[in-house]
Amino acid sequence: MDENTRVRHTEDMLDIRSDPVFKAVFTRECPESTGALSNLVSALIGREVTIVAILSNEPPIENIRDRQVRFDIKCRAKDGELVNVEMCFNSHDFEPVRLEFHAAKLFIGQDIKGKDKDFDDLKQAYQIGILAKKPFFADKNYFHSFEYYDPVNKVSLGGRTRIITLELIKADKIAEKPVDEMSVSERWAYFFEYR
Repeated sequence: MDENTRVRHTEDMLDIRSDPVFKAVFTRECPESTGALSNLVSALIGREVTIVAILSNEPPIENIRDRQVRFDIKCRAKDGELVNVEMCFNSHDFEPVRLEFHAAKLFIGQDIKGKDKDFDDLKQAYQIGILAKKPFFADKNYFHSFEYYDPVNKVSLGGRTRIITLELIKADKIAEKPVDEMSVSERWAYFFEYR
């Protein structure tokens, strides 16, 4: 465990929503861990994805004044898509903007330099935020998928970045459903909230 990781005696050491446990479950170098991460990402983006690599969790800063970017689980899918999955146990009011910041960093971090590459070589990037304790959006839905969209003219930009959120505090309605009637994303939300 990282020397800087601090666990209070009041915290549940086995709570999947805590960063050390979340990372331990989904970043181990074994087929079960990679399979679970692939299943989680697939459920949330809505199509099958195979995670092939866990990438560096903390990109180096170039200047002492740079904000340190922290990715909980930054990974690459088989077809090159980039995914950052974050468990936000104690999130702040600025969480939606922070998720947008991470999505942008993930997307622009791709290398498209060289005469043989252009913007069409950019792969899709997904920022997934699992928000544990606090609701952020006024509706009662636990799942949101945000994309660039013109709400006035009802036209999608068709961009390659998405921000996906699970608000676990809104998962209470899911718990009322029989497990065999739950979607895969509902099962994940139920698992994270009720373990």
